[in-house]
Amino acid sequence: MATTAPVHVRTTVPAAPRAHKAPRLRDLGPNWYASVMGTAIIANAGATLPYRIPGQRAVCELLWALSAVALAVLLAARAGHWRHHRDRARAHLLDPAVAPFYGCLAMALLAVGAGTLIVGKDLIGTGAAIAVDTVLFTAGTAVGLVMAVVVPYLMVVRHRVEASQASPVWLLPVVSPMVSAAVGPLLVPHLPAGQPREALLLACYAMFGVSLLAVLLLLPLVFGRLITHGPLPLALTPALFLVLGPLGQSTTAVNQLADVAPGAVDAPYAGALGAFAVVYGVPVMGFALLWLALATAMLVRAAREGMGFAMTWWALTFPVGTCVTGAAGLARHTGLDAFAWLAAALFLGLVTAWVLAAVHTLRGLFAGRLLPAA
Repeated sequence: MATTAPVHVRTTVPAAPRAHKAPRLRDLGPNWYASVMGTAIIANAGATLPYRIPGQRAVCELLWALSAVALAVLLAARAGHWRHHRDRARAHLLDPAVAPFYGCLAMALLAVGAGTLIVGKDLIGTGAAIAVDTVLFTAGTAVGLVMAVVVPYLMVVRHRVEASQASPVWLLPVVSPMVSAAVGPLLVPHLPAGQPREALLLACYAMFGVSLLAVLLLLPLVFGRLITHGPLPLALTPALFLVLGPLGQSTTAVNQLADVAPGAVDAPYAGALGAFAVVYGVPVMGFALLWLALATAMLVRAAREGMGFAMTWWALTFPVGTCVTGAAGLARHTGLDAFAWLAAALFLGLVTAWVLAAVHTLRGLFAGRLLPAA
């Protein structure tokens, strides 16, 4: 009698989906640093306004502290994102819509560092404030300069973009050196007289040039896209305000640099730099107001068509804040009350935009819509 051995059939069990650690961090992109920038700029701009009201300084100190805590939390969260979701982090760098936001990391570091020396010194002392700002300025400048090269490089060799995809977001990585140029002068008076002060002053002017010329290359692409392809998608419409960033920040930079130039360079150059602050700043501020009117009109149009909340709303904060500090600088150097009033009016708009963005962000976080668990 023949016998047959039992046949063992190997069955393949489908692998269970890989469980990600820290699932809420999976969608945490570098664009979240914009919330830190938007909070810090209120403290910085509010402390430099030409007008003073009771409690103004205390509110600025509170907002600086809030921005510092937010920066620390976000740095830790983004470190967790790179550790547990490295695939998504790398995908962000290769995504032309997300990669430019890596410039926000540098600007968040720089904005909080500047706030530390402007208002934070009242809480932690001048010595500690100088030390903190030195660290954050150095780190922010290094990251900003790296991203000003890396992101455009990726856009050329790895990203595949078309003219119809041009967006104000493309400006973010090349604007961060301008932020360094604007906040670097805060450290100049705390350096030894002579070569150290002059070196930092001229380094800030060099970064001013790096950013300005790069913006002049990209801005025509952005405006050309609007003219030839029409309005941006509704959720991206607030990004139009990003154009105000290099305009307001460059105006701030030339005025801040002119303030400290007399203690860093010889008299003929210091006087010329003071004149340059006005000759450059006034026309650029004029163009900033023109773009502000255009962007506001486009924002109203998008709101009427049903624009909902997105993290792009934070684009309404930091760029407008740079225009506040730019107008305040022109008020100092020209003595015109018109610029002082302009700074105050822009600051009111900044505060309104910050409240709206902050409330909707917190609501989205608590509801799980912005950072879902899965």
